[in-house]
Amino acid sequence: MKDIAGVWDYVRGFENLSLCDWPGRTSCIIFLGGCNLHCPTCHNHQLAWDMQSLPVIDPQRIKSYLRDRAGWLDGVTITGGEPTTVPGVGELLYEIRKSGLPIKMDTNGMRPEVVRDLLQYNLVDTFAVDVKGPYAKYPALTGNGVSEIAARANLTRIFELALARPEAFYFRITRVPGLTEADLAAAQDYLPLEYELTVQNYVPPRRTPEHAKPNHEERRPAGNVVN
Repeated sequence: MKDIAGVWDYVRGFENLSLCDWPGRTSCIIFLGGCNLHCPTCHNHQLAWDMQSLPVIDPQRIKSYLRDRAGWLDGVTITGGEPTTVPGVGELLYEIRKSGLPIKMDTNGMRPEVVRDLLQYNLVDTFAVDVKGPYAKYPALTGNGVSEIAARANLTRIFELALARPEAFYFRITRVPGLTEADLAAAQDYLPLEYELTVQNYVPPRRTPEHAKPNHEERRPAGNVVN
């Protein structure tokens, strides 16, 4: 079993209340550091790529909040970064489960084996999966964080899990610069027939263009990032 204290070191943000992050529910939000992609349009770039620059949130603060306010909330949202990349994330979720609240996790879907395990052990109730766009554009959309072939394989597995557990998934896409209406339609076509892809408008991050980079070697300006 992973060191639970070590898992909590990945908690680098906490929001007491959100009325819009989990549709139809009021939830608090726990932000986990680290990500396996390098999306040039990322809003949480510091959390995703440089979590050590952010303070660790005291676990007792969150546990006390959940204990005292559980009756006022409809759930807990786990986001990032990319939560499925956190070592021992299951232990963290197990601790949060003690509040008795449902849990939603945001994910890019690139670690379907983790999603499968969290479902199997009943540690997450709902996954909000962010589909980036057509598979062919995944390298550009993710700062070369994933190939077209890997994106297709990973999301195909996610869609299979969704067919088996339809109540546990919904899918989103953000209309980032460079995505066309045809791209949005192509992404919709990937989903099982029962699902509708929720399209979110893109709001540029509050940062300078030179900070929008997929890695430390290659700078990619925030703008028309999809070739």
